[in-house]
Amino acid sequence: MKNSDNYPDTVTILVPTLNEVDNVDPLVERIIAATKDAEFAVEIVFVDGGSKDGTQEKVVAWEDKRRVRLVQSDGKGGLSGDIVYGAAAVHTEVVVVMDADMSHPPEALPALIRPILAGTHDMAVGSRYVPGGEIPGWPWTRRISSKVATLLAWPLVSIRDPMSGFFAVRREMLLSLGKEATGFKIALEVAAKGGDSLRVLEVPITFIDRERGTSKFGTKEIFSFLKQILVLAGGAVSTGSAVRFGIVGSLGVVVDYLVFSLLLSAGVGVVTSHISSFIAATFSNYVLNARWTFASTARLSGKPEWRIYLSFVSVCILALLFRGAILAILTESVGWSPRIAIFFAIAAAVMVNYVGSAFFVFPQQYERSTPSIRWRIFALCVVLYAVLIRLSFAGIIDLIPEEAYYWNYAQRLDFGYLDHPPMVAWLIWLGTHIAGKTELGVRLLAMPLWAVTAFFIYRLAKNVFGKTEAFITLMLLAVFPVYFFNGFVMSPDAPLYATWAGCLYFLEQALFTGHRRAWLWTGICLGLGMLSKYSIVLLAPASVLFLVIDKESRRWLGRPEPYLAFAIAFLIFSPVILWNATHGWASFAFQGVERWSGSSHVSPHLFIASILVLLTPIGFVAAVGAVMQRWAAPLQEGSNPNRKRLFMAHFTLVPLSVFFCSSFVKAPRVHWTGPVWLPVLPLIGSAVVVSTRGMATGWFARFSAGFWRPTAVCLLLIYGGLMYYVLMGNPGLSCLLGIKQVPVAWEEVGSAVGTIERQIRVEIGKKPLVVGMDRYPLSAQLSFYLPDPDTSNRVTGRHLFGRKSLMWSYWYPASGAYGKTVIVVDDDTNSLSDTGLTKYFERLGPIGYRNIEKNGHLLGSLYYRVGYGYRDGR
Repeated sequence: MKNSDNYPDTVTILVPTLNEVDNVDPLVERIIAATKDAEFAVEIVFVDGGSKDGTQEKVVAWEDKRRVRLVQSDGKGGLSGDIVYGAAAVHTEVVVVMDADMSHPPEALPALIRPILAGTHDMAVGSRYVPGGEIPGWPWTRRISSKVATLLAWPLVSIRDPMSGFFAVRREMLLSLGKEATGFKIALEVAAKGGDSLRVLEVPITFIDRERGTSKFGTKEIFSFLKQILVLAGGAVSTGSAVRFGIVGSLGVVVDYLVFSLLLSAGVGVVTSHISSFIAATFSNYVLNARWTFASTARLSGKPEWRIYLSFVSVCILALLFRGAILAILTESVGWSPRIAIFFAIAAAVMVNYVGSAFFVFPQQYERSTPSIRWRIFALCVVLYAVLIRLSFAGIIDLIPEEAYYWNYAQRLDFGYLDHPPMVAWLIWLGTHIAGKTELGVRLLAMPLWAVTAFFIYRLAKNVFGKTEAFITLMLLAVFPVYFFNGFVMSPDAPLYATWAGCLYFLEQALFTGHRRAWLWTGICLGLGMLSKYSIVLLAPASVLFLVIDKESRRWLGRPEPYLAFAIAFLIFSPVILWNATHGWASFAFQGVERWSGSSHVSPHLFIASILVLLTPIGFVAAVGAVMQRWAAPLQEGSNPNRKRLFMAHFTLVPLSVFFCSSFVKAPRVHWTGPVWLPVLPLIGSAVVVSTRGMATGWFARFSAGFWRPTAVCLLLIYGGLMYYVLMGNPGLSCLLGIKQVPVAWEEVGSAVGTIERQIRVEIGKKPLVVGMDRYPLSAQLSFYLPDPDTSNRVTGRHLFGRKSLMWSYWYPASGAYGKTVIVVDDDTNSLSDTGLTKYFERLGPIGYRNIEKNGHLLGSLYYRVGYGYRDGR
């Protein structure tokens, strides 16, 4: 071993030990061999936590031979405590931590140490999970458990192997952990405390299981690790608080159930009973949690009690809404008794309450959880709640008319349709073949497609800015109205957003990392996107324009990959072209000439209003601020980060300008610009992080730092409340808007029309046709909700009477209805008058009606008229 006097840099190898007598000699020998030709000197310090097998004596025997010494720790702080204790006992600037069990190869020491000495990195980790890393001989059970542990740590750190115990770091970073460092994984503590600014290099290693001695890892260490994760995440978590919360929760369950049962026995409805019992339990839980369960953190927070209580109430309302969905699923869909279902609903609410209380209402107040981690955990919880609430309501809220219309697509699979490409039909066909002809079956793939969108936009944000910005981007994707409902409702927008996000991600990979294969995936995403909705074609000219204006990207104009990408997209899209060619170019004409023909409608004000609906006013202000702040900088500076910001702004403003210009000709649809805002989300996330770190000033910084947490919570409360209100039957609103405008009571509408249909069938001896007298909503919904499972040849559209009805005219030509009896239905009587219908029938019956009720509420009336002997009335 080299004399440190001859080398400017000396590195300490810290080796925590506990009963490792058989490993001391071979470990020292391998360290000496691995570092003998290095440009730095090493000292080996064994930090022993109380070995009784002769380990300490074996280390002492080396002290006279080499630069090896023993530091004795009391072992009370666990492995992490021993390492911090050892770091305090040495004086070198750089420290390496490695296990004594020979699982960490000493031959990797130079690769770990050199980046730290050179100042290019703050931490170097021996990693099993980067290319070149290996874990030979591990059974699949151990591989899975390791991956699960890594997944649990994923929100906290930005390294692939945070469970590694083999790493190099500057000594002051270990000392900064202080006595609070506990647990089995100190590298996790270092990486978490370092946050986004920590420069980490992962060096591939081959991890070999110990050959001598006994592993110290057991059940105690597993629970210690879980506690470490929760504490680093910012939760006020301890065995004591968990027990106290359990006691308080149990008392709350008793209060909840007693009040619920008493109200039910008194004749109060299930909805009112469960809300009232929840309020009673919530109040008792807050008092006990604030005064007992989390008493210490509540006192240390320094917040006025009204703010703490407001946070607690917000969490409780979120729990109430989730609980209501679970209760509805179990009682209405599964058929359980409310007295049994309430226990499972209470359990769901307790889960939400505990997470919210421990992490956000009464969080821990010391610094093991950094602001970046707190943002990540908040964003993750928002995303998880948004996913759960949508999944919970997906199968119990009626379809909206558009979904029912696209379900009719799926009953008649093709390569094209008048108003949309075929992707949505294929997806609904798959979903209903898995989950049946149900609301859940229609919507089954909406959430997975949202998850695909989230994956691509997360990776894009992480590549451009960082992990915390990526988490905030996910949060925005979960709470902005356009994206929240895109993960709930099945429409062409669901696959459109996923493929749009995929195009952006792979374009970034191609243009900024030089991955030639990314162009192939860009073409695939573009082609699949055009199978979903034509508007994604706007990314093609936007891409070409970026290649022209960005100097470093122009080289791709002379390479084949971009042109191959467009060719692949065209090939994937070619079935739609073929369908149009054989149907008189109907879809292209519908989306092109027909849409833009006729009288003009100058409506940029509606364009702005649509964005306010999609993003909320706060989101709109944030989007404008993020784009405008980032737009000028890339043109002034040539660094790679600024090119990426230009990329994000460019792929927002170019497609957006097309929609804006079109608003001077035709009124825009609300959802048209939804995918355009995807690249803005990382820019907003970046603004939030920069503002949180105090690196920016001005109104936009204050806006970004202060508004998003309460905004996200308020939006979740609104969405959950809206869904629950719809589930209750929209009391009062349906009569105001009309039954066609809300996804409520369509089963009741279908049942009412089914009754009329059966009466006419008895009268005439055969099945009548049913026609909805609007453009498509009534016909679409009745096709899905009529009791008869086969409605494909029994429901059609108003084209029978010379009016437009989209695809119904293709599916059921008017000639097929000649001589048949038709039940004409609408939610008002205007379209059922003699003036409009007499010439199409041999005779007409009188106008009748059915009142539509749900949960005892009158929602409106459905009017109908029977026409006998349909004929061509032109």
